[in-house]
Amino acid sequence: MAQPAGDLARPGPADILKLLAPYPGRAAMATRIALICALTAFVTSAYGTPEAAISAYVVFFLNRPDRVLSVVLGSALMVLVTLMIGLVTVVAMFALDNPMWRVACITGLSFGLLFVTSASKLRPVGAILAMIVGFALDELGSVPFGEVATRALLYVWLMVAIPVGISIGVNLLIAPSPRKLAGRALAKRLRLAAQSLVEPEATADELSACLREGDAEIGTWLKLSVVDGSSVRGDIGPLRQAVSSTLAILVAADLAASEPSGRLPASFAAPIAETLENMAQMLEAGGYPVDIELKLPNVAELTPLARVVVEDLHDVITRFAVVEAQTDVAGEGQLETNAQAEARTQPQVETKTAPAPESKRGGFFLPDAFTNPEHVRYALKTTVAAMFCYLLYSQINWSGIHTCFITVYMVSLGTTAETVEKMTLRITGCLVGAVLGIGAILFVVPMLTSVVGLMALVLIGAWLSAWIAFGSPRIAYVGFQIALVFFMCVLQGAAPGYDLTLARDRTIGILIGNVVVYLVFTRVWPVTVAARIDAGLAALRQQWERLAALPDA
Repeated sequence: MAQPAGDLARPGPADILKLLAPYPGRAAMATRIALICALTAFVTSAYGTPEAAISAYVVFFLNRPDRVLSVVLGSALMVLVTLMIGLVTVVAMFALDNPMWRVACITGLSFGLLFVTSASKLRPVGAILAMIVGFALDELGSVPFGEVATRALLYVWLMVAIPVGISIGVNLLIAPSPRKLAGRALAKRLRLAAQSLVEPEATADELSACLREGDAEIGTWLKLSVVDGSSVRGDIGPLRQAVSSTLAILVAADLAASEPSGRLPASFAAPIAETLENMAQMLEAGGYPVDIELKLPNVAELTPLARVVVEDLHDVITRFAVVEAQTDVAGEGQLETNAQAEARTQPQVETKTAPAPESKRGGFFLPDAFTNPEHVRYALKTTVAAMFCYLLYSQINWSGIHTCFITVYMVSLGTTAETVEKMTLRITGCLVGAVLGIGAILFVVPMLTSVVGLMALVLIGAWLSAWIAFGSPRIAYVGFQIALVFFMCVLQGAAPGYDLTLARDRTIGILIGNVVVYLVFTRVWPVTVAARIDAGLAALRQQWERLAALPDA
């Protein structure tokens, strides 16, 4: 029986080490992020652009595992930032000389952009746009005349354009294709299934986690692989079938591992595991297996459940990438049942399935964009938190903590549960980043003699941060916070900086921003996560109803 949520133990050191363990592609992703950050530091140092730390930090939001999404996201952000700078230019014509109007414009534009962020597909980068607009108007308030204002806007644009341009170039050169990532993911799953058949106890947790992930991300990579030309359209059908077959293999392996009567003897597990390993090698090489032969001993001596497992595995493996005339998929990212797998692998049985619910193509805005008050409340809460921080450092004349204003946009979250959960991760990451940054200023920066040394320092810090940020979602926020604080401490200008006061002020600002977000989001219109759970359960019930309507093969 499962434990109540309140009785579950918090992650210990051993669990954290598991979250930091390597997996295929993690080191490559961290290296790519670190390289882009180092090159960004070089360009910002060469041209003397301000806020180089923000430029380096933006890199963490621009990149995805595959090159297509990374390039598209960077290009889209560049277009949006250019439009936002144009908007700021128009607004600045009326609000530059009037502090009251400037504050009102920052508030209004922040609210509008954050509402769009919450209610549309702009969510991944919307908060960054709101931060850029507010930061640009704030910077314009300190310029003496128009020519300097124009140059300030150019620097704000370069603050984003430099990391975007470098990200696009690096991703086009060294980022993996979606097809390669899909093949690597399928190979990993096949190897996990093979290991589970041989050592069921050792892989139980990893197998369950893999099943919970579903296959939606792999399906997305297959779609993108056609866009960038790494897959021909004729291969998409067999590859999609391979995705479904892999999921069915995992389900069968999980059944064998979870039920003692379903365990397979070595005479069956060894040849199946060897075949799965050969299939994994083919997928990693860029192809997919066809005409698979799997010879097994007589199943008469097996238990009934083990016989079902063997027969299902044999049928699915031998028809791994064979596209049937009639297939039935319960839903992308959902688990197949034995009935589904068997119905799919026996073409001679003609079945009628329950009709799938009609899917509507979504537009730019979410279906509840103008009916759900949570979107307005999210925009209001984040704007209130940001403006509080803005007025705080403006009124006490402590510009060094202006990072509190930037932090609010970077860490604002939708629900109270997310805010509380991520609070510890943020503070931990902030403190770790501050220790690393101040330690670098004291012991490393004095020995740097050129920009190459600064690039190496940024490369190391960014790699460590990216290793955490692009790993498990349970600790990803720690990596993002480490990167933000570390860059704020180390990248103080066009040359290596030694000012500990600047590092101290920026760290304090980040901590203030985190605390303000926590207080506002947990005290003002706290949003429960129960609505998302109810919606997820309703969708799951629909999937179960469809599964129940499937005839038994």
